[in-house]
Amino acid sequence: MKRAPATEQPPASVDLRDLAECVEKFSGKTIVLLGDFVADEFRYGDISRVSREAPVLILKHRETHVLPGGGANATNNLASLGAKVLPITVVGGDQAGDALIQYFRGKGISTGGILRAKGRATPTKTRFLAGWAHTVAQQVLRCDYEPGPLPEGILRKIQQKVSASLQKADALAISDYGFGVATPELVRQAAGRLKRSVPITLDARYQLHAYAKSGITSATPNEAELEAAHQTTIGSDAAELARAGRRTLSAMKLQALLVTRGRHGTALFESEDRLTHIPIHGSDQAVDVTGAGDTVLAAYTLALASGAKPLEAAHIANIAGGLVVMKRGTATVSRQELLDAIRGEISGAAC
Repeated sequence: MKRAPATEQPPASVDLRDLAECVEKFSGKTIVLLGDFVADEFRYGDISRVSREAPVLILKHRETHVLPGGGANATNNLASLGAKVLPITVVGGDQAGDALIQYFRGKGISTGGILRAKGRATPTKTRFLAGWAHTVAQQVLRCDYEPGPLPEGILRKIQQKVSASLQKADALAISDYGFGVATPELVRQAAGRLKRSVPITLDARYQLHAYAKSGITSATPNEAELEAAHQTTIGSDAAELARAGRRTLSAMKLQALLVTRGRHGTALFESEDRLTHIPIHGSDQAVDVTGAGDTVLAAYTLALASGAKPLEAAHIANIAGGLVVMKRGTATVSRQELLDAIRGEISGAAC
């Protein structure tokens, strides 16, 4: 029998004042972040000339910056939004690993759950940005350094760290970039040990449906990840989006599924076939989408941990995502920026 289409809800079905009150509660929450830390390396240079060896430009190196990426970026966003973050992850015994640990120590974020794996590289995404004087640098090449599998001993230590950290957690956020720190089995074990109901959110790059029945309460895939999970193309096909989202919600037994869609905003799937399309916040001409999904995961998780309903949390995450894509590089959104944006909408609505 053919099912009825998902029931779409109007995006204005939340009280903006409730959103502001929710964000004000962020600073009292403790979030455990389990996932893959990535070093986002940005190498800047000036284009000096064309090489005599090949028809390529020569980039004269000027400076290098290493910023938190992947789960490290989600951790950074959680901290910027005011939460106490307990990250659990693995970095290599290399300069990239050193840089990430020093970064978080400098921000006063706990590094007790960051394990070191000797002989293993820290996942690193190196971006080469080129430009001339008085011009905005443009990315011309990205080189990824990916590590091998994690040793069994490290996996056991991760499990121990998760068990110890969850006692006082208001939420557990999973950031799975495919480097082995987060696994469906580990999440299933963690969910089974929780003595109280807390949100367990997921951002999985490659194996979204592998987390079915693992205790995940909400997931935040982007549209491309949802397409990959169903081997389909969504584009402007609203019916295909509804079909894929509803199937994932059901297969994973989620309370809510938040799909980020770039300039099309977000789509929230809930039980009873409820589907809400939320327009993008701000401009649809993004400056840089690097790490935007990490910001969405952080804001959405914190909102749920602060008592927000999925629809309210989705609006908060949508606003945070709209703010961060207007910044260059791997960036964060602060709690004050988010509050200012929401209050700005309240003022606009009152006019």
